[in-house]
Amino acid sequence: MPSIVCSAQASYKKLPGLLELSNSHLQWTKAGEKAPSVKVPHSDASSLSRSKVGAAQVRLKVGLVSDEAGHNFTFTSPQAVALAEREKFEAELTNIIARNRAGTAPPVPQKPPGPTVAAVTPIPSTPKPSHVGTPARPTPQLSRAPTSRAPSVASDARGSGTPDPTNDFRLRKKVLLSTPELAQLHREMVMGGHITENEFWEGREHLLLAQAAAESQKRGKPGQLVDPRPQSVDGEVKIVITPQLVHDIFEEFPIVAKAYNDNVPSKLSEAEFWSRYFQSKLFNAHRASIRSSAAQHVVKDDPIFDKYLEKDDDDLEPRRLREERVDTFIDLGATSVDHDETGNEKDVTMQAGKQRAVLPLIRKFNEHSTRLLDTALGGPATKRRRTDAGDERISQIDLEDLHDNQASAGILLDMQDRQRYFDGRATSTADGAASGPRVDFREALQQAKVSTVGWSAALTQLKVDRKAGDGALVNMTQNVASRLDVKSRKHDIPETLFRQMTTCQTAANEFLRQFWLAIYPPPTEAQALAPATPAQKAAKAAKMVGYLGKTHEKVEALVRVAHQEGVDPARVKVAMKPVVDAVDKALDFWRMKNAKGAR
Repeated sequence: MPSIVCSAQASYKKLPGLLELSNSHLQWTKAGEKAPSVKVPHSDASSLSRSKVGAAQVRLKVGLVSDEAGHNFTFTSPQAVALAEREKFEAELTNIIARNRAGTAPPVPQKPPGPTVAAVTPIPSTPKPSHVGTPARPTPQLSRAPTSRAPSVASDARGSGTPDPTNDFRLRKKVLLSTPELAQLHREMVMGGHITENEFWEGREHLLLAQAAAESQKRGKPGQLVDPRPQSVDGEVKIVITPQLVHDIFEEFPIVAKAYNDNVPSKLSEAEFWSRYFQSKLFNAHRASIRSSAAQHVVKDDPIFDKYLEKDDDDLEPRRLREERVDTFIDLGATSVDHDETGNEKDVTMQAGKQRAVLPLIRKFNEHSTRLLDTALGGPATKRRRTDAGDERISQIDLEDLHDNQASAGILLDMQDRQRYFDGRATSTADGAASGPRVDFREALQQAKVSTVGWSAALTQLKVDRKAGDGALVNMTQNVASRLDVKSRKHDIPETLFRQMTTCQTAANEFLRQFWLAIYPPPTEAQALAPATPAQKAAKAAKMVGYLGKTHEKVEALVRVAHQEGVDPARVKVAMKPVVDAVDKALDFWRMKNAKGAR
């Protein structure tokens, strides 16, 4: 059996289904059927094209050797998911077409004689929008987005390998756009020529990895039940039909898709079909609330759609029973035969039919929820179930949140004369053990027991001094009040000077970060953009020291500007003191390191 490389929900000739790419064929299977309706061997693929960026529909066209028109597939998942699925198919098919052109296509199983594509019911192209109105019911407005001509991507030689997120320029751009402060720092440091692009992102790999993880998350299917609502268009009440709405109706109500295939275009045009459907009893039976009962007196009898009406699912047992077995840990009926001596009749909350009129609506919601979960989990539960019942039950109670966090190995301490340090500790420990007093553990235990005699009486006589608690509460209140007072007060530093102080502090912090990254190893080597050699790190550290050495001059310049602006220079010195102290510590460390190396 061929293995599936990738799969996605896609429509073919407006019919929903599943598009799959195996190691030998590209095939499309109509929803509800088991045999594929379209099956194309790898050797028949000759070209590839797709819809334009930003188009309303995410499409992919596969051209064949014998038929350049090929097949058009429309990915029906939400926009973000559909784009990711198309990219995956596009990458795999591009490699297949490249092998075909080079004449190195892998052998495929011998296919039977006849056409490659199975017969599929043709559906005509969508007609122009039409409006059919009656005073009694809102009528549909057919609207279709024009199909964009797809640019060819067959010549695109992109590989199927996953790029490194830390080197992806697109991710870097998105992070900068989402963080204005980081973008401003990037302009000053990188575009100003102080550091390189890779040096700027070194140590910020977690931002790129977080952005990549956010983009890789697939958006689930909307949980809202399909229920078209009338809208006011040009002063008339109409229902606007979109391709997505048609797909949702066919997926939610397969009986409507069957009626469409049976009657369009042989008996009805597409505009007539939707116009009559929204005025029929079938549409009112599909409404997502009991309000449809109030409209039963105004809908019209329709000889075509009335044939597809089903009896209300209001019996005690639902018409469509669950096929898959319910997990034992969540099966409410698992203990239905227990305690027969005291009675095991279902209580009122488990008895269906107390309000028979709401049973069809409840079961409609249940079926919709089941389809929603199957879509999110990748298929029905019977296909996902493990074969070993023991492993299945253990996996249900094995929660990831209950596992211990994996401890980090940390950063190895690089210290001088390591052996002498441990030898000294061992000697001092041996001397202390020989000369220190010995403890008699039995006597210590006896003393501990004696000290706990009468503890309950002593506990009742315990009195807590209120002064300590009151003092702590007063201190916390004063601390909060002082913080609020600082936040409420506006600083009287001019905006221009304040911006210059912020720029100086940000630049100094970045130079400090780059300096210490060159001195000490990163927390994890796996996320490093490009591991540097010791010589490169030494050169980078010396370069950063040159920038840090100018910090005092910049602060003095800010003090002079503050004096000219009428601001107390001491306030600027106090504000910049933490940065100046950090710079001084880095410079002292660099001088001591060079002095040791020169000895």
